[in-house]
Amino acid sequence: MSRPQRSGGDGMNQVRVLLFGANGFVGGQARTTLAADPRIATVVCPPRSRHDLVAGDLASLTDLVREVQPDVVVNCTGRLTGTGHDLVESNTLVTARLIEAVAAAVPGARLVRLGSASEYGIVAHGVSVAEDHPCEPVSEYGTTHLAATRLLQLADRDGRVDGVTLRVFNPIGAGLHRDNLLGRAAGLIQDALARGDGQVTLGPLTAYRDFVDVRDVAAAVLAAVTAPEPGTGVVNVASGRAVTSREAVRLLAEAAGYPGAIVEQGTGPARSTGVDWIRADVGRARAALGWAPTYELSESVKAVWTGLDATAGR
Repeated sequence: MSRPQRSGGDGMNQVRVLLFGANGFVGGQARTTLAADPRIATVVCPPRSRHDLVAGDLASLTDLVREVQPDVVVNCTGRLTGTGHDLVESNTLVTARLIEAVAAAVPGARLVRLGSASEYGIVAHGVSVAEDHPCEPVSEYGTTHLAATRLLQLADRDGRVDGVTLRVFNPIGAGLHRDNLLGRAAGLIQDALARGDGQVTLGPLTAYRDFVDVRDVAAAVLAAVTAPEPGTGVVNVASGRAVTSREAVRLLAEAAGYPGAIVEQGTGPARSTGVDWIRADVGRARAALGWAPTYELSESVKAVWTGLDATAGR
């Protein structure tokens, strides 16, 4: 099946985007970044009242895609926690429905989804993991994302959609949810400062993580949307640097002006337990999308703290 040609002489002047998850952490930043770019003609962001990707049926989703007639569909929704059933519904089945809807309504159009570093599973210490590294996820979360990635790869292979999975590592920044380590740490530090507590308790902070600024993730979304050639496939979106979670929390406490102790006890979240090291090779993103991370960890961590109010009601 041939790919559709976008409007404009260079193929990038009038890109029409259908974006799901525009009210979320990554989706909100992606919406802002897309809307500000002159190559994007319009960004349509349907509210859940128009269509809920989890609860809605395939027919209504297909009708929505057919109505909008997008060049690119971007899915920034997903679920971090819950039962295996919850995670399959939100991460895997949503992707399956989007593939079916896009293939039926705008055959061959680009479908961009956010994947996860959890798809890789355990990586040897010191290795920068590339997209062709074997994927053996150790959690239900990672497994549901890997299944979604595989579905999109198959649909891309068959020419039904032009599939791109942005395999996002550990996104941080303003508005970070408490389901994430630094979002939870920021909330606890804020509470401790308000009460005058001398310590904050978190789980183990020894694991190395590759933290990437949400603004850089949004820039990667834009790069995937505007890439002139199809066939990008799976692309790591990360900083390409690994630091301990302890170091990231230390920077957060410093940004907050919190002098108390950070106590480590208990266990970490199931989606990352057993993965002591992760660092991305971002070479494919540079080569295929012309994308590279731009924000330093200290800037990103400071944004988590200064943007803490953005998490209210989330």
